[in-house]
Amino acid sequence: MNRIIHARINGADYTFETTDACFSPRYVDRGTLALLSRVTINPGDKLLDLGCGYGVAGIAAAAFTDPANVYMSDTDAEALACAYANAQKNGAGGVHIILSDAYDGLDEAGFDVILSNPPYQTDFSTPKKFIEKGFNRLKLGGRFYMVTKRKTWYKNKFISVFGGVTITEIDGYFVFEAEKRGCNYANDKISRKKRPVCD
Repeated sequence: MNRIIHARINGADYTFETTDACFSPRYVDRGTLALLSRVTINPGDKLLDLGCGYGVAGIAAAAFTDPANVYMSDTDAEALACAYANAQKNGAGGVHIILSDAYDGLDEAGFDVILSNPPYQTDFSTPKKFIEKGFNRLKLGGRFYMVTKRKTWYKNKFISVFGGVTITEIDGYFVFEAEKRGCNYANDKISRKKRPVCD
C-alpha cells in the first residue's frame, strides 16, 4: 500500500511516497532527521546517500548542491522506485538512483560527502563495509556522516579508519562525522589487509 508523508527538513517542506515494505514508511525516521541536522553541504559537492531507502537524505541534500552531483543507492528495488518518484516530486529529478549492495554496483568515487543511516545489526558487518570502503570512495577532505543508536563500536571503527571522529548525540541518536585526511587507513593493520586509494 502506498503512503504519502510530509516532512519539514532544514526549513523546507517535502512530500514523500512510501510503501509498507520501506523502512520507516509512516514518518521520516528521527535518526535521518538527526543526521541531516548535522550535515554541511557546499554548492558543487558530490554526495552519496548510502542505503537511501525512499530517498529522504539524498533529496534533502540536493537542495544544497546540483542534483546531478547526488548519488543514491540501496539494495531494495521497491524503495528505489519510491526514491525515484520522490526525487521527481521534490525538484531533485537529476539525482542518480542506483541498485547496489553497499558500493558493489557503484562505479563512482571522489565524493565530498557520504551519508548513511545503516541497518541495525548485531554483527556490524554492514556498517564495517560502509565505513572502510567509504573511506576509499571519498576525496581528500571528504566527510563521512553516519547515524546510529549505538556508540562504542562505531566510535572505535571510525577512529581506526579515519583517525578521529566527532560524535553528536541528538534525540537519542549518535551522529558520527569523520574527515578523510590522508590516503591510508589510520590503523596500519587495516591498511596492510586492504589497499586504500587516494583521489
